[in-house]
Amino acid sequence: MIRKLKSGEYRLYSRKLDARTGKRRNLGTFSSRAAAEKHEREVQYLKRH
Repeated sequence: MIRKLKSGEYRLYSRKLDARTGKRRNLGTFSSRAAAEKHEREVQYLKRH
């Protein structure tokens, strides 16, 4: 899940809620949406390999 911040950057959040905090985990902040989408694909790949 990618959200745009007020600063203009994009942040990648986990899809599931964190059991401890009840919020989504921050998986990184990126300057462009394309970079965030690329990292999201890398994360999904590593979850399955």
